[in-house]
Amino acid sequence: MSFSLRSASLLVAGLMGLTGVVTAAAASHGSDPRLMAGASAMCLAHAPALVALYAAWPTMRAAPFAAILLAFGTALFAGDLVFRHSTGHGLFPMSAPTGGVIMMAGWLAVALAAFLPTKDNRT
Repeated sequence: MSFSLRSASLLVAGLMGLTGVVTAAAASHGSDPRLMAGASAMCLAHAPALVALYAAWPTMRAAPFAAILLAFGTALFAGDLVFRHSTGHGLFPMSAPTGGVIMMAGWLAVALAAFLPTKDNRT
């Protein structure tokens, strides 16, 4: 059994969904839920997108690029919020906004895929 970038995107989607539920629970039990709720929202919004990209992978040329951008951007954005909640400071300066811009680039890649030819799967 080989592990591919496509398989990794599904793994990350599952872990991202798990993280979204965990951070939602943490937000409901903490004194200031804003940061954890924001991390949860980003994870729970992007996990299904990664599942959809996994499904579209065989025909959508931009799927690998979009998946990398969405996964990395979400991890950076949500990771910064969780770290900020836990420690009082972010991962590094501008890490959440950088993650947000990377997520936007991922969604732009999805949108631009509408103009790309689909993969030819004839063998």
